[in-house]
Amino acid sequence: MPTPLIMEWVLITNGNEKRLSEEHDIFIIKFNGYKLFPIDETIEIKRNNRTKQVGIAKIVKLVFENNQTICHYQLLSLQSVN
Repeated sequence: MPTPLIMEWVLITNGNEKRLSEEHDIFIIKFNGYKLFPIDETIEIKRNNRTKQVGIAKIVKLVFENNQTICHYQLLSLQSVN
């Protein structure tokens, strides 16, 4: 049976991100299914599909397991605190 894989160019958090390192602004977020992001490239961050960009991040690590994607990213800039 084929495994679906989605290529993403925008990181949509829906407020589910968790900070791992305050010093380096590293966050982790988990997604259902398998999502592929460009690693070591800048990518837009949005709260949801309907909002404007809230920041820029760099994906530093992706883990695929148990039909989940675990994404570690570094926040490079934040355009709004809300």
